[in-house]
Amino acid sequence: MKSFPPGDLAIVIGASGGIGAALVDALRRSDRFAQTIGLGRASVPALQLHDEASIAACAAYVRDRGVPRLVVVATGILQSGAACAEKSWRQLDPTSLAEAFAVNAIGPALLMKHFMPLLPPRGKAVFAALSARVGSISDNRLGGWYSYRASKAALNQLVRCAAVELARSKPEARCVALHPGTVATELSAPFRKAGLDVQTPADAAGRLLDVIDSLSASASGGFFDNRSEVVSW
Repeated sequence: MKSFPPGDLAIVIGASGGIGAALVDALRRSDRFAQTIGLGRASVPALQLHDEASIAACAAYVRDRGVPRLVVVATGILQSGAACAEKSWRQLDPTSLAEAFAVNAIGPALLMKHFMPLLPPRGKAVFAALSARVGSISDNRLGGWYSYRASKAALNQLVRCAAVELARSKPEARCVALHPGTVATELSAPFRKAGLDVQTPADAAGRLLDVIDSLSASASGGFFDNRSEVVSW
């Protein structure tokens, strides 16, 4: 993370997940940040995406410990509990849709609300949210996965809106959506196919941090894959 001035904080939200845990590990081995703080359901304080009060409490916890220069939102749900990966409109269910939007879009929006004000007013700072290529509308040629696709598309729009607002007060900060690729995690396990480029969480974390390191201020509001290539909306 050579492009960041040393001494400030790095924050990973979703630190108990496969990619999140790997990001925490990689960042803690970096000498560019004074401290890396991992937040999630099992952290102290705990962060629950469904609970804005817990998000606000975690933001206050971070503020008391320094200035966050990097915030990575490594949360997401494809199929679990109420949410399912629908193959047809016949499977659409309001509970599944609501859960996908709660985790993939509304939760990250509340993280923007409470964590973006903590970014420093000067110098490079990044708020990055993990999205997915299947959230691209123009790239959708197979259909299906209604809840996941739609909620990730909503996340992309939220990132774009936040980037416009962020630039007014912190012109050197970046707010971006990142596609990590297929990673060997619990989220992707039921859907991996032979021939896919499946990365380990450690490899995915390294690629994502390389992308973040390369982001210029003009990249804010963009959607990038793990090779720094622009993903179409």
